Amino acid sequence: MEKATETIPVSSHPTTLEKQWLNAVSPEDFIRNNKNFNSLMMKYRCAIREIQTKLEVLNDEFSVANQRNPISSIKSRIKTPASIYEKLRRKNLPFTEESIVKNLDDVAGIRVICPFIGDIYTMANLISSQDDITVLKIKDYIQKPKDNGYRSYHMIVEIPVFFSEGKAAMRAEIQIRTIGMDFWASLDHQLHYKKDISSLVDIASIEDELRRCAETVNLTDRHMEEIKDLIGDVKDI
Repeated sequence: MEKATETIPVSSHPTTLEKQWLNAVSPEDFIRNNKNFNSLMMKYRCAIREIQTKLEVLNDEFSVANQRNPISSIKSRIKTPASIYEKLRRKNLPFTEESIVKNLDDVAGIRVICPFIGDIYTMANLISSQDDITVLKIKDYIQKPKDNGYRSYHMIVEIPVFFSEGKAAMRAEIQIRTIGMDFWASLDHQLHYKKDISSLVDIASIEDELRRCAETVNLTDRHMEEIKDLIGDVKDI
C-alpha cells in the first residue's frame, strides 16, 4: 500500500529525471515518456515475479509434505513514481535511476500472509536458504513491535534477474505477517494515510485503541498457534 502523497520541496538543483517528473501532466505521462525509468520499473516487476515463483514453489512443496499451506496469500506492488520521488527528496537524495537503485530497498514489495506465527519464521528460513537469494537486512517487528503496535517480519533481499543484456541484481522488500497482523495494519494505514481523516476523528484516542487491538491480535495469534500444536498435523487447517 502506498502512503498518501505529500508536498515535498523541489531540490535546488533538480536532475533531468526530476524535471521530467515535475513537468509531466500525470504519473502515467511520466512513465510513458521516460524509457529509462520505465525499463527500471520493469526490472523490479521481474524481480517480484522471480521471488513470487519461489514462494509459490515452497508453498506447494510444504503442502505436499505437511498437508497444509504455510502461505494464505501473496500480494505485491511497485512503488509509484510519486512515492519514489518523495522518499528520495525526504532523504535529500537525487531523483535519478542510479539513485533509486542505490538508495531504495523497497521499490519492489512483496507481502506474504501466513496462517500462523510459526509459518512466518518457516518461510523466512526457507527464503534465506535459497542459494541465489542474498538477505541484506532483517527487521523483526514481531519480537520487537513498533511503538504503535505494528508487527511484521521484514526482509530486504537481493536476487539475480536475467535479461537479454545480462544479469542484474535486484533488491526487494518481503514483508511476512499473519492474517491478523495484516488486518490490523490495513486499519492502521487507513488512519494515518487517508487524506483529511485527522479533521474527522480523534487520532490520539484511535491510536490507543489500535495499540490495544494490536495486543489482542497478538494474543489471538499465539493462542491459535497453541491450538494448532494441540491438534497436531491436521489437514486443511
